[in-house]
Amino acid sequence: MDTAASLRLATTPKAAKPTANPGRPRSSGTRSRSAGSTPIPSPPVAHRLQKVRSMHLEEMAATLEATGRYRVLRELATDATAFCPVPDPRDLPAGHRLGLCVDTETTSLDPRTGDIIELAMVPFTFTDDGQIVEIFQPFQQLQQPSGPIPAAITDLTGIDDAMVAGMSIDLDAVVGLVSTAEICIAHKAAFDRRWLEKLSPIFTTKPWACSLHEVPWKDEGFENLSLSYIGMKSGFFFKAHRAAEDCLAALQILKLPLPKSGRSPISYLLQASRAITCRIKAPNTPFERKELLKARSYRWSDGSDGSQKAWWIDIPEEKLQEEITFLQSQIYLRPVDPPVRRITALERFSARAD
Repeated sequence: MDTAASLRLATTPKAAKPTANPGRPRSSGTRSRSAGSTPIPSPPVAHRLQKVRSMHLEEMAATLEATGRYRVLRELATDATAFCPVPDPRDLPAGHRLGLCVDTETTSLDPRTGDIIELAMVPFTFTDDGQIVEIFQPFQQLQQPSGPIPAAITDLTGIDDAMVAGMSIDLDAVVGLVSTAEICIAHKAAFDRRWLEKLSPIFTTKPWACSLHEVPWKDEGFENLSLSYIGMKSGFFFKAHRAAEDCLAALQILKLPLPKSGRSPISYLLQASRAITCRIKAPNTPFERKELLKARSYRWSDGSDGSQKAWWIDIPEEKLQEEITFLQSQIYLRPVDPPVRRITALERFSARAD
């Protein structure tokens, strides 16, 4: 997917040859020029510059990297024509499965009040042992929202009212593509899944995984979890906050081995998609113990979505009793039986899991 790095070499502009001045000796490095003019490189220097110009850009990038003093970012290929059409799942080789990486651009953060203005889905094939085999042509469509696009959204995405005027997402095409996939992946699945389940119920029928929260990025040395940052640390750059570009960047990241463990990131997502987690809710907790809950990564639900006001956390099923013991001994200071819901990848990141 990578293209050659865009490298520019600053060269000295060539000017007309000056009139020789027999009264002044020439220097060994450049030819003499009239006052205020730019020196012309001597023949050996000019030859070297011409040789550099003729080098392939990728060779130039490799030369810089070989010094150990430079890191070169390559532009991620995002042109749809660079990818093959998605195959019929029945034609896939044995052991190859079809997945979708999805992303949305929206007019707000809340699916109850906003609209999707762009949807991208990028099909890819993967193996059970956690390797991405091939990435296929993106599905990308715009949609006109129910009201004007906020200026802040246009600033972020570049999508304005004129671009989406009269546009709509082809739901039949969406259903047809999603129905062939065995898993949906998003970089922030808790955001995208809620929007897409509002768009079409087909998204409720698939297991989901989250490349933001289900890969141990920090353990692998990544200080920031944005796609742009992880991409930069992985050696490429791209135009962020457009749906197809974000999907292609996520898949490129998921293909590469992690820097410390050498494990493929998507293998963590496949492992998470097979696991059962437990959502524990802790309602009516003493106010003075909220810092203990926050320190343990509990989140607060204010009930604005119709659910009970409570602190909550998602944990692996095997740690359920340990967490109940923590609540009893550190928070409530008495025996309690907190609400617990077991969640699979079919509900995880959905409003249905709340």
